[in-house]
Amino acid sequence: MPGKRSNVISWDEFFMRVAIAAALRSKDPKTQVGACIADTNNRILSVGYNGTPSGINDDEFPWGTSDDPLFDKHNYVIHAEANAILNYRGSLKDMQGGRVYVTLFPCQECAKMLVQAGIGEVVYLDDKYEGTTGNLVARSVFDRCGVDYRQIHLREQALE
Repeated sequence: MPGKRSNVISWDEFFMRVAIAAALRSKDPKTQVGACIADTNNRILSVGYNGTPSGINDDEFPWGTSDDPLFDKHNYVIHAEANAILNYRGSLKDMQGGRVYVTLFPCQECAKMLVQAGIGEVVYLDDKYEGTTGNLVARSVFDRCGVDYRQIHLREQALE
């Protein structure tokens, strides 16, 4: 009788791959972001991706950046982390001390929401806005509120 597989992916890799899958739902042509929230028992609570509010037809949406705030996507898109929190149908107390896995380090607004929801750790894949004011504020929010954050790198994994 053969033994069990030993080269399984870690929980971190599993949840990040779920976040990556969620990001594939984003219709944003420039930046696709996914988030997966897991509780302290390694159960998925919710997922989200960046996109327009449900009442906006994203086929008619101006996906670019514009000097006119009415045509700039940044004023309309809901971030993946916010959608993951909003998509959760349980009690926010379930998120206490949990982890969020995000494909892009959270902005300052999402950082505040994650703290308020009780998230205890942020695990991220990319930090392309590192050093910007918004990024520094987000890190300060996490630091001041005792929320840990760390970057992970995924390895190639083949099924056997």
